[in-house]
Amino acid sequence: MNKFKYKIFPALTIILSFILAYYFYPKMPDYVATHWGTDGQVNGYMDKFWGLYFMPFLSFGLYFLFTYLPATDPYKKNFDEFKAHYYLFVDIIYMFFMYLYLLTIAWNLGYRFNMIQVLSPGFAMLFIFAGFLMGKAKQNWFVGIRTPWTMSSKAVWAKTHKLGAILYSYSGLLCLLALFIPQNALILIMFPIIGVSLFLFVYSYYLYQNLHSK
Repeated sequence: MNKFKYKIFPALTIILSFILAYYFYPKMPDYVATHWGTDGQVNGYMDKFWGLYFMPFLSFGLYFLFTYLPATDPYKKNFDEFKAHYYLFVDIIYMFFMYLYLLTIAWNLGYRFNMIQVLSPGFAMLFIFAGFLMGKAKQNWFVGIRTPWTMSSKAVWAKTHKLGAILYSYSGLLCLLALFIPQNALILIMFPIIGVSLFLFVYSYYLYQNLHSK
């Protein structure tokens, strides 16, 4: 029962996305807006079927990746120590998928807005909870900051993820600024998270070298 409860929410969102696709299919134009540029305006379209059903099928495929792949991790015992937090993050990912899907449907029903701007709260939620997960994650091959140096040292893993938890959470908070500065929305969303990821990669190397030299 414990294993099953972790899979309920993602499964329900997948079912709901297929229901929404079926319901809105007759109401959609022949070509559905599916891609938006840095200005938050549409710049790409797909055939109506794939425009509506791509997200449900993608969510369905990722469901098996998220729920079954961790069982193959050689560090499965470590994963079991934080799996409740991991599955909470999976729920957040599916909430983000559903939010994006609903925005896409709304746009194609005729509502107009800056897509990048209205997506910023969703990205903020993702990054904040990613930081929360990093603060809980133990050494494993599936989630976290997996560099040659974090995977070679428990101490490096712990220190890198302790800092990563803070930096990813702050990156999420920066995303919220995009609500008020829409012209810089993409910069506020992407630059902090890319910068933090690169910094943590270098930081883990520095920690390992410092530890090894001692």
